[in-house]
Amino acid sequence: MTGLHSPDAPAPELFTDPVAAVDRLELLYDQAADFLCTRFAEVMTRGAPGARIRAYYPEIRISTMTHAHVDTRLSFGHLPAPGTYAATVTRPDLFRNYLVQQIGLLLENHGVPVSVGLSDTPMPVHFAVANDAAIAVPQEGATDFILRDVFDVPDLSTTNDDIVNGTYSAPDGVGPLAPFTAQRVDYSLARLAHYTATDPAHFQNHVLFTNYQFYVSEFEGFARAQLADPDSGYTSFVSTGDVEITDPATPIPAAGKIPQMPAFHLKRPDGGGITLVNIGVGPSNAKTATDHIAVLRPHAWIMVGHCAGLRNTQALGDFVLAHAYLREDKVLDDDLPVWVPIPALAEIQVALQEAVAELTELEGYDLKRVMRTGTVATLDNRNWELRDQSGPVQRLSQSRAIGLDMESGTIAANGYRFRVPYGTLLCVSDKPLHGELKLPGMASDFYKTQVSRHLNIGIRAMERLRTMPLERLHSRKLRSFDETPFL
Repeated sequence: MTGLHSPDAPAPELFTDPVAAVDRLELLYDQAADFLCTRFAEVMTRGAPGARIRAYYPEIRISTMTHAHVDTRLSFGHLPAPGTYAATVTRPDLFRNYLVQQIGLLLENHGVPVSVGLSDTPMPVHFAVANDAAIAVPQEGATDFILRDVFDVPDLSTTNDDIVNGTYSAPDGVGPLAPFTAQRVDYSLARLAHYTATDPAHFQNHVLFTNYQFYVSEFEGFARAQLADPDSGYTSFVSTGDVEITDPATPIPAAGKIPQMPAFHLKRPDGGGITLVNIGVGPSNAKTATDHIAVLRPHAWIMVGHCAGLRNTQALGDFVLAHAYLREDKVLDDDLPVWVPIPALAEIQVALQEAVAELTELEGYDLKRVMRTGTVATLDNRNWELRDQSGPVQRLSQSRAIGLDMESGTIAANGYRFRVPYGTLLCVSDKPLHGELKLPGMASDFYKTQVSRHLNIGIRAMERLRTMPLERLHSRKLRSFDETPFL
């Protein structure tokens, strides 16, 4: 096979209008994706051509030779130093609001145009055809030709987290403009659709994670009540399988195959609604979910799950507001060493505490009756109680831990790693160190009385955060020395 068949490559264009720049990104992306879809359909009908078929992701690029005088309170929206910065872009239609905002800040803060053109990064055919439900890429060996000999396929050697992990080194001296490359984003968009059984386009900017199905039923009930209120601002509710309702009385068909981490979305037109993801149990699921949701650049994510209360003064149903984490989940050790502190974010902490006070009608010192603030330990062993107690209990005591679970530390650490504001509000469901195990009868009473209030606290906190300007919510605590200009 010789030669290369690609669409025409237009010259890069300069833009001083962020909307026009994103319009151009959309046009270039659509041309590349449509080219690959059309050629793929032809090849599947007629057989392999005599030339390789390739299209490229669009790219946005900006250069400056001077140090900008920007508002030092901003954690994003400006170049860290003079030079050239670039980012490949996928699905600009999905990220339109984000791109317009981020490009607009650069134009405002630096006073130089951005360049939009084609990159030299090939677009894998799998990701191009993912936008067309009528096309499916067959498994290797299902065709009479080798797919990778004709089309570009996903390349995991270049699909990584080097930028967010701070290990990226640009061979051409061009710095990263965004925290994720187009290939990394496309990879996560595909994984999200698989794991959550909903299209990534439905995800909202405020994400709640839970580890129990009970919260899903409560969330649907809350969503229906909001849809019944014309002044709520919420417009639709999406369940697994992309079932979307706007009428609160519309039934949702029973789910067929239940996905690993089902997601549910209470939507607003501006994406400012709330998504609930039932990640199930364990740090591996917590990492998987946050690894992929992070590419959507949510404004906040909060864990509202259950935990073991470690203090004798705690009661079942009490709340635990995490302000530190003892991380023994192990799944992030290669990406974020355990010696890295995960700071509490004041904006999230205040929103959660105020929501607890509002829903419990307790304030000040009285709030301590139902909520403790302290360290949450996250372990990778669900049956840690069955091991020799001297080691675990000593570490828990030394850390001053007040609660223990299997997901919160992972979610917070990945929020820190991906620059997504994070928080944790747990509910004590058992006290294994004090003889109160999670038994069926006890659990039933607990679920009946606490799940609704706990979920509503998380929702109320998110609604408070929604009214906060992004420049306040996205803390400088989450930004490294040499940070990407895009959020």
